[in-house]
Amino acid sequence: MLKKILIVDDDPELRQLLSNYLVRQGYDALQAPDASNIEAMLTRHSPHLLVLDLMLPKEDGLAVCRRLRGRGEDIPIIMLTARDDTIDRIVGLEMGADDYVGKPFDPRELVARIEAVLRRRGAPPAVPVAGAEVICFGPAEDPRKFDLAARTLKVGGSTVALTSGEFALLHVLVKNANRPQKRERLLELTHENDAETFDRAIDVQVHRLRKLIEPDPAQPRYLQTVRGLGYVFVPDGNLRTERGT
Repeated sequence: MLKKILIVDDDPELRQLLSNYLVRQGYDALQAPDASNIEAMLTRHSPHLLVLDLMLPKEDGLAVCRRLRGRGEDIPIIMLTARDDTIDRIVGLEMGADDYVGKPFDPRELVARIEAVLRRRGAPPAVPVAGAEVICFGPAEDPRKFDLAARTLKVGGSTVALTSGEFALLHVLVKNANRPQKRERLLELTHENDAETFDRAIDVQVHRLRKLIEPDPAQPRYLQTVRGLGYVFVPDGNLRTERGT
């Protein structure tokens, strides 16, 4: 079955160019000029990935991304932007985008990033305990439950669907529990060696995960910083002596 890609961009020429190129690459391309009917399109067509322009009329891409994630929609999202602004990229990743591509771009780059995101989403989860599908950590009276099959995180009775980036990062850290991981290694493992991957992507993903997992994100216990190295997942929440700020 062909993978469906939904392109939401107000530039009709760009939409058609991308659609034609994606079709030639073996995808099924869908188009929309804005996000006014995006929920209906997601429900009706069940696309595998959303290419979303930042500067949309009526409702911009950041707001759309935030709205979709807020209602539990976990479709992978790649955002397009003509603004080379680091803040925009940070905010987009915080809103739940999986990747960013700056305009103008070569369609081959976009396809490479689409394929990388879809690979991450479709990769079979490797678990630290054979046969385990749910990893529990934290206090026994209120455990966090990381469901590898459903790609969700349950905290305090609420279940949150993780983006592909959040899932990939948490999965790597959980698989290497109590073993500090370098930022560069995490970037490599979770972004499939994508060219020009945004340098702060790991920090942004960790920031988002801490808001979901930690009782106090400002004083993390489960996703701890290791000064001068990177991050470490600590299942029991005990503070490590070498942790950073």
